[in-house]
Amino acid sequence: MSEANDPPPAPRATVPPGERVVFDGAAGKLVGDRWDSAGTHRGTALLLHGGGQTRHSWFRTAAALAEHDWTSIALDARGHGDSDWAPDGDYGTDGLVADLAAVVAALDAPEPPLLIGASMGGMTSLVGQGERGDLARALVLVDIVPRVEPDGVARIIAFMRGNPDGFASLDEVAEAVRAYNPHRKRPPSPEGLRKNVRLREDGRWYWHWDPAFLRIESEPRRSTSYERATAAAAAISVPTLLVRGAQSDIVSDEGVAELLELIPGARHVDVSATGHMVAGDDNDVFTRTVLDFLADEAV
Repeated sequence: MSEANDPPPAPRATVPPGERVVFDGAAGKLVGDRWDSAGTHRGTALLLHGGGQTRHSWFRTAAALAEHDWTSIALDARGHGDSDWAPDGDYGTDGLVADLAAVVAALDAPEPPLLIGASMGGMTSLVGQGERGDLARALVLVDIVPRVEPDGVARIIAFMRGNPDGFASLDEVAEAVRAYNPHRKRPPSPEGLRKNVRLREDGRWYWHWDPAFLRIESEPRRSTSYERATAAAAAISVPTLLVRGAQSDIVSDEGVAELLELIPGARHVDVSATGHMVAGDDNDVFTRTVLDFLADEAV
């Protein structure tokens, strides 16, 4: 086990905007932002967010990867952000993997992309690559392993189910986020949260995902079984990095050890003072960790 806790570099004041791109997914349009590589093109990186998040959570990492010669695409999953909602309410693993496969095929690149996936996006990447074998040249799994901790999962679901009637203000949204993630420093202004919520005609703010994403929690296709995830992990042979938040309540030491055993040669880094939302809690250290992995593995 290693730990990333060096002083991060000074953050940039602004993130250069990406170019909006749209893909045909298995259940509708998938919206993303793309940053073209700044120099010699090393390949494409697809960044897949966690459940209830949007592509905006990846902007700093995506822009930094582009500066290091990766064309980077941060993608909204079906039912999230600006992507289409699944007409049949299917937000299960098979549908998410089908979307990922459709995007990879649309890239029409000589090599598969680097997949960076947090939580739901990481599980989609793990299962997709493990079962298909042709979706990734390397994997970065962000705070997700086959053996997830049920108490942590329950806390996420409770957060996502909270405030079904929306919020009266962005300050209320910020307070909800702070209550879930108390160790993250609250920004001076809640304006950045506009990307994560929608303002409806009733004047209230609602999370930027399809409510049906939670309504089918008990349906077998909704979640990836432990057996399916472990079988997929055991089939992975591409370079793999697991980045865990040191304060994560989703990934335990046992879960880390099991993943490293399932994927021989996989690497693991803990990012200090972060929880399940690693990239958001300390984006500079997270991004440097990914860049170091790509350099060491010569991906």
